[in-house]
Amino acid sequence: MLYYLFEYLDQQFNLAGAGVFQYISFRAGVGIALSLLITIFFGKHFIKLLQKQQMGESIRDLGLEGQMEKKGTPTMGGIIIISAIVIPTLLVAKLDNIYVILLLVTTIWMGLIGFLDDYLKIKKKNKEGLSGKFKIVGQIGIGLIVGVVMVSHQDIVVRDFNSSDQTIETAVIESQDFEDVKSTITTIPFVKNNEFNYKWLLPDFLEDYTNILYIIAVIFIVTSVSNGANITDGLDGLAAGTSAIIGITLAILAYVSGNLIFAEYLNIMYIPGSGELVIFCTAFVGACIGFLWYNSYPAQVFMGDTGSLSIGGVIAVLALVVRKELLIPVLCGIFVIENLSVIIQVSYFKYTKKKYGEGRRVFLMSPLHHHYQKKGVHETKIVTRFWTTGILLAILTLVTLKLR
Repeated sequence: MLYYLFEYLDQQFNLAGAGVFQYISFRAGVGIALSLLITIFFGKHFIKLLQKQQMGESIRDLGLEGQMEKKGTPTMGGIIIISAIVIPTLLVAKLDNIYVILLLVTTIWMGLIGFLDDYLKIKKKNKEGLSGKFKIVGQIGIGLIVGVVMVSHQDIVVRDFNSSDQTIETAVIESQDFEDVKSTITTIPFVKNNEFNYKWLLPDFLEDYTNILYIIAVIFIVTSVSNGANITDGLDGLAAGTSAIIGITLAILAYVSGNLIFAEYLNIMYIPGSGELVIFCTAFVGACIGFLWYNSYPAQVFMGDTGSLSIGGVIAVLALVVRKELLIPVLCGIFVIENLSVIIQVSYFKYTKKKYGEGRRVFLMSPLHHHYQKKGVHETKIVTRFWTTGILLAILTLVTLKLR
């Protein structure tokens, strides 16, 4: 909204300084500042409201150190995160940008699913919350929407430069030297010509069904990453800090993908309009970092499924729209290993129970962060080490831009 206001003031009245809103870097700075302020100042009042409404977390005794001390801590703090993402984005981003619209819809959609789950658990005293199948239906729904929009919307394109012996700067001037094309192309890491097309997975006679394959892939990615973030949210500050690290990395990827000069230098695909996502990414990062003000150990508020499902969905869609979804196993390595630890634990338990009549475990407890708690490692040390691992994975992700 402010973008359009200052654009009008600049064009109609030549207002001094109004033109600065044309710069993505300036609006990104405003976005993260607003997000931090909203989270910190609004968060304090919202936590008091949650306490007044008795929206405290009910804790099941799993024998973890310090666990029962968290009983009654307000949850649904994800509303703070969602507000701190949506409000700055609405204020300073271009709201006609399809990528921004997709991310806003994803944030609110996944937030509503998580909110319903938290509400049922706390206010309705339903320990199971929202049924797992309804969560999956909601995740599939937003995945389907994102996938269909990605393959059908006219503004979601990749720029194909036809003249290989000319620089991108020349191609900008000579409009006939490039073409914006619809494509299911994406980035594959550690490969010299690091582009992968989903149609390569199908035989020639089935290429017409590439879009269907791509939509299925989108649904799988959105569901997996949102569940990974949900599972990771088990220690004070773990999910918020990890997500902030991932968000910073995605902001960098969005910026270089939406900038002609950097795209040429790094030899990566140029995605018109994707630079606007930097504003959304910085608001996302500001929301996660600001939330740590109250969520770091000992937590004054938990994000609940309202926050964890939302940030997981956002991360998945961000990776998809900048065509970096195949980097998710690296960038979101913390989410992946947390997910895998649960799958391994459950699968091995069922297998050994069937074979030996008694279930056996690989980990002391899953997800993985609880395994370390059972080993007596304090949760602040676990969180710090997971953050450190997340930073290393983020660096490795950025290195793939040149390491081929």
